[in-house]
Amino acid sequence: MHLFLVLAVIVGASAAPIPNARPLTGRALPTPVSVATAKTYLSELVVAADSNSPAYSRDLFKIWDTISGTCDTRETVLKRDGTSVVTDSACKATSGNWVSPYDGVATTLASDLDIDHLVPLKEAWLSGARNWTPAQREAFANDLTRPQLVAVTDNLNQSKGDKDPAKFVPPLASYVCTYIRAWIQVKHFYALTIDSAEKSALTSYINAC
Repeated sequence: MHLFLVLAVIVGASAAPIPNARPLTGRALPTPVSVATAKTYLSELVVAADSNSPAYSRDLFKIWDTISGTCDTRETVLKRDGTSVVTDSACKATSGNWVSPYDGVATTLASDLDIDHLVPLKEAWLSGARNWTPAQREAFANDLTRPQLVAVTDNLNQSKGDKDPAKFVPPLASYVCTYIRAWIQVKHFYALTIDSAEKSALTSYINAC
């Protein structure tokens, strides 16, 4: 299965660019670590089965802190990831241009976008965040320093849900390596574990980068 996915990445990387889409060069995320560093980080991640005890609840992660003035984390990411973004007095984006890096879909409506937690909150909980303090979970949920938050097409984000790379990678093949490097970096920084299927998928993808 993973061999098929890796081949899809390699073949897809040479596909024709999407019409009217601006170049997808990692603008939507802080630049992830290099492939070499990602491989080193991957080798250092602890492999362990996920645990949902105690049970996950999204309310355990405080999202959308105030970042500056009236701008919260969501609005900050929308301004970072878009061009010609106009906001109102409450810092809500009223217009702009965005291209979701996961699928290359363009929009001028902020309402078409979700802010994806690249490593989903539930995935973090299952792989170690259940042992964190509320403040640590809040920092993770609002992390603008690591490549953890990105504005993406809302229905695609909902389709992703809490899946790890064994079950989901972005459909835009040219972005998969960026996504995988970012996933490994975030997991490594927060000392989160990976399960065996996740490690197999990560290894296949990073070796194809």
